[in-house]
Amino acid sequence: MDFDLNKLKKRASSPIDTIAVGIAFSPRIEAIVAEAKRLSDTLKSQLLLIHVGQKTKEKEKLLDDILFKTNIDRNKTKIIWTEGNVVDMILKLCKLNIVDLLVMGALEKENILKYYLGSIARTISRKAKCSVLLLTSPSVILKPQKKIIVHAVVDHPKTIHTINAAVYFAQKFGITEISLVHEVYMPALSMAISENSSAQEIIDIKRDFSEEENNNFHSLISGCDTGTITIHEDMIKGKPGYAIQQYAKNEKADLLVINSSDTYFSILNRIFTHDVEYILDELSCNLLIVHSRI
Repeated sequence: MDFDLNKLKKRASSPIDTIAVGIAFSPRIEAIVAEAKRLSDTLKSQLLLIHVGQKTKEKEKLLDDILFKTNIDRNKTKIIWTEGNVVDMILKLCKLNIVDLLVMGALEKENILKYYLGSIARTISRKAKCSVLLLTSPSVILKPQKKIIVHAVVDHPKTIHTINAAVYFAQKFGITEISLVHEVYMPALSMAISENSSAQEIIDIKRDFSEEENNNFHSLISGCDTGTITIHEDMIKGKPGYAIQQYAKNEKADLLVINSSDTYFSILNRIFTHDVEYILDELSCNLLIVHSRI
């Protein structure tokens, strides 16, 4: 089957027309499918289930039982069974089916309060050409989502699309407010202060730096269509990625929304930790990685 890349180019991050679920026959499969069903119902999206692995009668029976329990109409749901490399096949099928959002589960560490991504989910999160939702605690029973935090990277062209996607989700799920958080990395300020700077010069530099960051942050937000959603702004200091991860954890966020990676990191490149790597390292809440096809 030939794929027309023009169907993906400059396609908006929202609305979400097609949701795909990468399913493995793990103990949490029913909860992940139930979460995806609620998403598709709320967003009025087509649901696509993908399993990469051997198709057996036992698996078919288990999936049929789950579809029945979660009230999914098999006639209105596309199910793809395929074999091959899990990452390659999921990425390929998401492209072929013009998927807007891929839903996957994050894995649980021995400490129940911590979650991590296996190699498959990590690689897909970095390479996917659609948005990815990673579920840390999928549940068969509905858990109301209340607190959305957006990692608002100032001066990045993707960030407006990421904020708009967060607003879209908030509106659809009846959430009336979201928090936009901008990280300020202090070494950038330290570089502007020389050893010969006077006390007054240091005060002036810090004031100008803070004003510039605030102005850039407000300018970013003013370019977004937030509708009736109440926006809370916050600026935090710390290493990019790590600081927002800790902020989301301390604020007990239900969903953290971030930009997708600019590039797929090679093994050599990952020697130096990038902001998204800090976020993927330990998830304290669900994570939405918004892919902007710009």
